[in-house]
Amino acid sequence: MSIKTGKIGVTTENIFPIIKKFLYSEHEIFLRELVSNAVDASQKVKALAQSGEFKGELGDLTIQVNLDKEAKTLTISDRGLGMTSEEIDKYINQIAFSSANDFLDKYKDQIENIIGHFGLGFYSSFMVSEKVEIHTKSWQEGAQAIKWSCDGSPEFTIENIEKEQRGTDIVLFFDAESQEFIEDARIEGLLNRYCRFLPIPIGFGQEQEWKEDKMVDTGKNKIINDTNPVWKRKPADLKDKDYQEFYQKLYPGQTDSMFNIHLNVDYPFNLTGILYFPKIKKNFDIQKNKIQLYSNQVFVTDSVEGIVPEYMTLLHGVLDSPDIPLNVSRSYLQGDPNVKKISSHITKKVADKLKDIFKNDREQFEKKWDDLKLFVNYGMLSDDKFNDRLKEVALYKNTEDKFFTFEEYKNIVKENQTDKNNKIVFLYTHNSDEQYSFIQAAKNKGYDVLVLDGQLDPHIIQNLETKDTDIKFARVDSDTIDKLVEKDEVFESKLTSEEEKDLTPVFRSHLKDKDFYIVSFQAMGEEDMPITITQSEFMRRMKDMSEMGGGGMGFYGELPDSYNMVVNSNHPLVGQLNEACVKATNVDLSNVKAELKELGEQKEALETLQKDKKEEEIPQEEKDKMEEITKKTEAVEKQKEGILTDFGKDQKIVSQLIDLALLANGMLKGEPLSKFVKRSVELIEK
Repeated sequence: MSIKTGKIGVTTENIFPIIKKFLYSEHEIFLRELVSNAVDASQKVKALAQSGEFKGELGDLTIQVNLDKEAKTLTISDRGLGMTSEEIDKYINQIAFSSANDFLDKYKDQIENIIGHFGLGFYSSFMVSEKVEIHTKSWQEGAQAIKWSCDGSPEFTIENIEKEQRGTDIVLFFDAESQEFIEDARIEGLLNRYCRFLPIPIGFGQEQEWKEDKMVDTGKNKIINDTNPVWKRKPADLKDKDYQEFYQKLYPGQTDSMFNIHLNVDYPFNLTGILYFPKIKKNFDIQKNKIQLYSNQVFVTDSVEGIVPEYMTLLHGVLDSPDIPLNVSRSYLQGDPNVKKISSHITKKVADKLKDIFKNDREQFEKKWDDLKLFVNYGMLSDDKFNDRLKEVALYKNTEDKFFTFEEYKNIVKENQTDKNNKIVFLYTHNSDEQYSFIQAAKNKGYDVLVLDGQLDPHIIQNLETKDTDIKFARVDSDTIDKLVEKDEVFESKLTSEEEKDLTPVFRSHLKDKDFYIVSFQAMGEEDMPITITQSEFMRRMKDMSEMGGGGMGFYGELPDSYNMVVNSNHPLVGQLNEACVKATNVDLSNVKAELKELGEQKEALETLQKDKKEEEIPQEEKDKMEEITKKTEAVEKQKEGILTDFGKDQKIVSQLIDLALLANGMLKGEPLSKFVKRSVELIEK
């Protein structure tokens, strides 16, 4: 028996390429590398057989992974090329990149699907092992089987051994820190994660069946991988059932995807794969990281940010490209020119697919739109090119469940919903049930209302208004309908400005201190609601965008909610309330108003006297007099407000009208709702 010892050749010149290519972040990656090397060796011997250089029998090329819990070892066995002593010295003892390059140069016209760089990933085994052995026999006729052994130091030994079959066995002796890998479930989990679609069969353990109330081994080798996954097959040979079965294999228990894109590119880069469009509703965060990235069927990652645009991470599926390196950081991938080309191509293919469906089967496109909307909107907001490609097919749904493109809708509402400032007003609701009364008010005017209830709709609205200055969006509950689409016609108010001013504290008397309402009066039709609760379009939109993380919008998110209470000055009930108020407060208010009038006249006379004087020219006596008048006016105004507030507190009809407005907005809940019901019964009984 010949035994050779030596030191592994590691030089400054060839160690840095290894660090660049094989900077492992997780120790578990060792299994992927060793199995990939075994697949590589098996592919190579197949290539030699195809070229006629290897004339022996290929036999069963299944790669076997065996775990010995007692010995605390893991063995990966293949029937591939094997190695001679010289090749061990070249590929293992001298850490360099020559092996794969030499092989590819020699057989580049006769071989396909060579995985990785043979021999390089081997050293990942020392991340988990205290000792590693290689038992190998070359495919070459008359080759001597040898055993290479190393304990992780630069020293190694090589000796001749007996080995019947060609190929290589890698034996790992796990170190004390890596005992987690001496478990069948752990190894099988890693094989399923990294190796489930490798092109050579991989066996681990035995198939089991249920027998006599327990699972028992059948003696049949358990193959853990699919050697010919759907994305490697021709689309012409596949049916929708095949795609959906593969989708369920990738994502067990998920609802079937809506449709898919089968990628197959060989120039100017190599890319295969299948992208699925899942049904995406409100929360897109849970949809991310579902695309699995492979390099020649070797799993790389399922965190593809930087490889595809962020919005594309909402899609599911598989991307496979030998042009994407296996073992580099994400920042390296983001700067890789091939990755950029692949990303651009995928974006175009996705956009083209959506446009084709819209063009050829709009009915189906509309049925799927609610599930596509979040993805399309995310893409259009994130990527100007994607926006340009899809802006003509992006849809908008109205309350009648009819769909329109932006230009279609603009042309439909242009005539009726153009306001006096020549702005086309796009009315919308974010909740058709909660804002039903506002929607009906709009429809009564012959207006149409969109449903914009998506997570990204506030940003979409802002984006559309920025690009098209002829339009504006207004939520139906952001003002009265006549204010939302202002026309030239004006209603005359049946109340004087003085009467409106007096009624303001009457209505405010039924609002809690914590409620932030601005009470105003507007002349509307007698048939319109007596009170309407609205919220400023600008403020609400800013708050919505703040919740979505809109840049610079955080300030608005901190502000309390505020509402407008718009009183219809022409409604009969408001008129009756005004008459009751005048009658009940006339005596008390007449003296107060007379005093306010007198104070106003005194202030006006003093202001006239001081009109052309500078601040320093005004005598102190006049300043004191003005301050005295101001304080008296404030006190009398407060007295007036108190009289009107006291009157208002006794008016159940005021509470009823306010609660009706709140109810129409879905804002009346809990105890206030219970009081409203009780009060309604009392009013009916009267």
